[in-house]
Amino acid sequence: MRSSVLSPRSAPTACVGLGLRRALIPQLEQAPPGDFDFLELAPENWLRIGGAHGKALGRLAGRYPLYCHGLSLSLGGIAPLDEGLLTEIRGFLDGHRVPLYSEHLSYCTDDAHLYDLLPQPFTAETIEHVVARIRRAQQILGRTMAIENVSYYAAPRQDMDEATFTNAVLREADCVLLLDVNNVYVNAINHGFDPYAFLDALEPGRVAAYHVAGHYDEADDLKIDTHGAAVKAEVWALLEYAYARFGVHPTVLERDFNFPDYAELAREPRHIRELQARADGAARRIAHG
Repeated sequence: MRSSVLSPRSAPTACVGLGLRRALIPQLEQAPPGDFDFLELAPENWLRIGGAHGKALGRLAGRYPLYCHGLSLSLGGIAPLDEGLLTEIRGFLDGHRVPLYSEHLSYCTDDAHLYDLLPQPFTAETIEHVVARIRRAQQILGRTMAIENVSYYAAPRQDMDEATFTNAVLREADCVLLLDVNNVYVNAINHGFDPYAFLDALEPGRVAAYHVAGHYDEADDLKIDTHGAAVKAEVWALLEYAYARFGVHPTVLERDFNFPDYAELAREPRHIRELQARADGAARRIAHG
């Protein structure tokens, strides 16, 4: 699909982003140049926002590109797509020249919003249903979407594994993948599979961006995806492996609460940048023999 503004593949590859949270606005406005390259936000949280927050968004958007990560489309749901919301989101994306818009491969509504990202059955019927909704969303948005793999704690009917399901959705909807590395790790521990084997099973060429975040260790065999802690060593290692397999792409650090001092928070984007530089260097060495 041809984007009306920019395509996911037109964005710089080796770049680092932070999730724009309102509690972080003062620190983000005072951040030194080079700490991060772009900001990612949920567009539905910023539509028609005025006042102090609207002015702050305008200032930040003047300094940094905005990427958008949606929360409300419920691509796996059975209620009709909210085409009015999609039209509003398109206006936001076009107005800010957003290079990448992503949503979750899950559902979050029934008769109303459920305020959680719920897993879908991994079945051929679900693939057909979700693909049709993604294609319609992309038609309204006028651009290719990225779809994010989600963390899940219950596993409804699974006629195939998650990687096979995800590959089929990406291929048949002709969309790209926002690969959340923390979600891969959390699911692998909670459901007993090898996270590296999961990455190996994903078809190359569809990854457009990455997310990393922290999680809560409830038990050795139960991890909770909270976005409220520092990124764990196991997730950093998995991100480095993903860079080697799929290449370096824009990578966002997600942090939703329990914010540390900005100096401590900024260490994680710097580490992402170090991993990107290391992966790019290794790729160049391989390319030149």
